[in-house]
Amino acid sequence: MTEAVELARDLAPAFAARAAAYDKDGVFPAADFDEIRSTGLLGLLVPADLGGMGATFGSYLPVARELARGSGATALIFNMHASVTGALAGIPADVARALGAGDAFFAHRDRVLRMAVDGALFGVAMSEHGAGSRMSEVATAYQREDDGWRIKGSKTFCSGAGHANAYLIAARNGETVSQFLVPAGDGVDVEPTWDSMGMRATASHDIRLDTHVPHDALVGGVEGMALLLAQYMPQWLVASYAAVYAGVAQSAVDAAVAYLERRGGVRRLPAVRARVGRADAQVAAAWLVVEHAGRVVDEQPATPAANRWVYRAKLLAGETAMEVAASMLEACGTAATRKGEALERIYRDARCGSLQPATSDVCADWLGLATQGLDPDDAEVARW
Repeated sequence: MTEAVELARDLAPAFAARAAAYDKDGVFPAADFDEIRSTGLLGLLVPADLGGMGATFGSYLPVARELARGSGATALIFNMHASVTGALAGIPADVARALGAGDAFFAHRDRVLRMAVDGALFGVAMSEHGAGSRMSEVATAYQREDDGWRIKGSKTFCSGAGHANAYLIAARNGETVSQFLVPAGDGVDVEPTWDSMGMRATASHDIRLDTHVPHDALVGGVEGMALLLAQYMPQWLVASYAAVYAGVAQSAVDAAVAYLERRGGVRRLPAVRARVGRADAQVAAAWLVVEHAGRVVDEQPATPAANRWVYRAKLLAGETAMEVAASMLEACGTAATRKGEALERIYRDARCGSLQPATSDVCADWLGLATQGLDPDDAEVARW
């Protein structure tokens, strides 16, 4: 995947140049996605026989990291798209059939993945007010209707809202939680609610749903697969964020170094040098964990070892981004906190890493159970 990483690296400087304006206005980075679309990166995780680049989870990670070095918000929206395409492409056929998926599922999956190759952007709409990202607590409802399904409810924190071609939606029917790929359009209304401290350019608005979707919009073709897939493939709900925040952490170091170069003598102060040196080590260590998690997921998917590395990666990347960005602000001084300074924006974006699912506390709790030889998926409070 060297070519894809180089494409992302080439895009990053233009993303960085536009990031301040998108952040200030809190709007979707349209020009960034025009460029992403032109490179074919929306098809990064689509198998080659469907026209995509055929990336695995492990080879996705350095691409996301490079995009995030340019703009964390753009990379985060891209990550949501990749979570849809990567999860669909990554479900082994034998596992899907064992879960009850039939030929219709594979035909629909391939059709969706070809849409990504052709430039479609997908969003994820899982979170709800009061429930967060826990699918077991969703209130959005679905029921059978004619030749498909009626979905009614509301979602929050939907990155790219109003700009995605379709959204991955979690909804319930009684005790059964399922996922649907819902096309944008009638009955999918965006409420412009996003005015946040960090990741302002993700356009993570609320969505209200009262829409009919065809039968094959049900992901997997089988009701009740949502929670099972969350446990089988947590990398797309957890560690894919890790690559983004590893990139945000590196961007904080990059921005600090550039700022200190402009300031001249400050960069030679021992305390400043020490902060930059520690940050360099922290970022490198976090990235090695993220990278290793990707290899284990590719080689041993759905194993306890792989899932443990998934949670380690998310915990370390989120906390490293936050800690490094804060330290780099201190190294650069008060002037770097002014609006318009890259480091001020990066600090706000980095602070979001520990808050996104799975949060740092949830990751640490999962790891604490696993380390004690307990079943982390059998906690008294459902994580998903």
